Amino acid sequence: MHIAVAGNIGAGKSTLAQKLAQHYKWEVFYESVDDNPYLEDFYSDMHKWAFHLQVYFLSTRIQQVLDIQAAQHTIIQDRTIYEDAVIFAKNLHASGHINPRDYANYLNLFETMTGFVKSPDLLIYLRAGMPTLVERIEKRGRDYENNIKLEYLRKLGDAYEDWISKYNKGKLLIINADQLDFVARPEDLGKVIEKVDRELYGIFSND
Repeated sequence: MHIAVAGNIGAGKSTLAQKLAQHYKWEVFYESVDDNPYLEDFYSDMHKWAFHLQVYFLSTRIQQVLDIQAAQHTIIQDRTIYEDAVIFAKNLHASGHINPRDYANYLNLFETMTGFVKSPDLLIYLRAGMPTLVERIEKRGRDYENNIKLEYLRKLGDAYEDWISKYNKGKLLIINADQLDFVARPEDLGKVIEKVDRELYGIFSND
């Protein structure tokens, strides 16, 4: 199976993916962050590096999905290929950081690539408000993320809510990340596991 975790920057995707993988004995495919050659430059100068970053993410994500489809075991993925186009590239184009010609080229590439892949068997969306996102971004202490603007996070959040409201590619589980701490409170992780069990295996919980 292919499980994917979606959500805004700082929502807790990587943490949840790691915790679920440990519980279910799944493999995790993380988003390319620490070894990303464009990310630091992007946050310093979005206008110059936006298109380069999005093409990089698209190329690495399509390879992940193809590897997932070829695997004989369950894999949980940190962020989906759809978010690259319908959230991040769309927002950067609307903000003037990707010009119309490059954006059209990017979308053509995205449509061609996604024509060869299947959607996740389950999409887990972590919904988080601005205070939660800011707190978690500050807590993890990545230097380049100090340049993230609040308005950028808000626009991404709006784009996520619009996308999720129309999502129809498969099973969808929405988790309110503002109320959960997967690291400090094991019972919070247990609640998520119950919901995942119900979606994947039809196991009923009490809530």
